[in-house]
Amino acid sequence: MLFCQQQHALARDADQPWQVGAFAEALAEKGWPSLQLATPIHSRQHYLQRPDLGRRLDQASRATLQTLALPAADVALVVSDGLSSTAVEQHGLPLLAAVIAAYAERSLSIGPICLVPNARVAVADEIGALLGAKAAAIIVGERPGLSAADSLGIYLTYAPQPGRTDAERNCLSNIRPPAGMVYSAAAAKLAYLTGQALQRQLSGVGLKDDLNQADIGTDADLAWDKP
Repeated sequence: MLFCQQQHALARDADQPWQVGAFAEALAEKGWPSLQLATPIHSRQHYLQRPDLGRRLDQASRATLQTLALPAADVALVVSDGLSSTAVEQHGLPLLAAVIAAYAERSLSIGPICLVPNARVAVADEIGALLGAKAAAIIVGERPGLSAADSLGIYLTYAPQPGRTDAERNCLSNIRPPAGMVYSAAAAKLAYLTGQALQRQLSGVGLKDDLNQADIGTDADLAWDKP
């Protein structure tokens, strides 16, 4: 009974609002520009009741992206609390640091990091299309389970546009060191899959993760608080 009560408390905490302003400030301190966007969702309860609204931007956010005059990037990079604010609060910043480093190693360009509270995976398709990106990747909090309330997932889609299906995405799940996948492994796999997606012009079930484990480093050199 005590275990169930503890896990219920963790799941409840994971449903708290994401402190997206503080997250954006932390990115700015590293010199990484970001955009704070929104879906039509107005509360966490609304988010759970209307998953369809979490898959698209609100009108103001759509207008913001439409007026940007930025060169098209290889990847539109999106972050959302999704189903667990705990996950993105605990792991979002260091995972982003690893992803940005891994993309730089492969000379893959990214646009401004788009921060979207209360979003579903498919919102990255609309963002990627509006930014003219070749691919879109979203880091998102996963559904809290009995064993974890702090797990992040990453979903990659080639040629993002509204209407893409889950079969057209690649997913990396259970990113939550030390119990799950470490940041460096997730970032290396994502960068590899992105490179393959751009080369082969596809993502999803036709794109396999056959990255050699020897090519994956450790998190030792990816600490978020390094200068």
